[in-house]
Amino acid sequence: MIRHLTQKDYKVQPWANGRGETLELFRHDRPQGMLWRLSVATVAENGPFSRFPDIDRSLTVIDGPGFDLVGEGLRLRADPMQPIVFAGDFAVEAEGVTAPSRDFNVMVARGQVGVEVRAADAAQVRGDTVALFAPFAGIATVNGGVMRLASFDLLLTQGAVMFRGDTPLIAVSLDV
Repeated sequence: MIRHLTQKDYKVQPWANGRGETLELFRHDRPQGMLWRLSVATVAENGPFSRFPDIDRSLTVIDGPGFDLVGEGLRLRADPMQPIVFAGDFAVEAEGVTAPSRDFNVMVARGQVGVEVRAADAAQVRGDTVALFAPFAGIATVNGGVMRLASFDLLLTQGAVMFRGDTPLIAVSLDV
């Protein structure tokens, strides 16, 4: 069974550092706190990212030119539709922001969740939980069924998923 979430299902949360807001798409908690979370945020200026101890992060720019993510011993280029991975407990900053960039974020509790993130217009994905995020409106075939997706729609299911879209989707495999 596929759970189909849309923008009316999401909630806005302030950034932990107070410098912006996150659109929280879905969050799975455990008694000790967050197990994993999917969200969208906008990086509009150079500045620090919030720190999240014991959390691994994946960021995929979905709109805008991208930026550099810089910290001690770390320099990653956040380019459109190219997922990057970094530790949430590192002090990192966005640099080289020339225009606002919107990004899709995956946060997982380190050592508790295996995660793989990729942007593709077709793929087979397997996981305890599989999330398909539509950065753009389009038509997708998911496990043989045709679906019309609005931008920012999120599909959640379990097991294996085959998809093909007329625009790229971001596929997230989460294994607990």
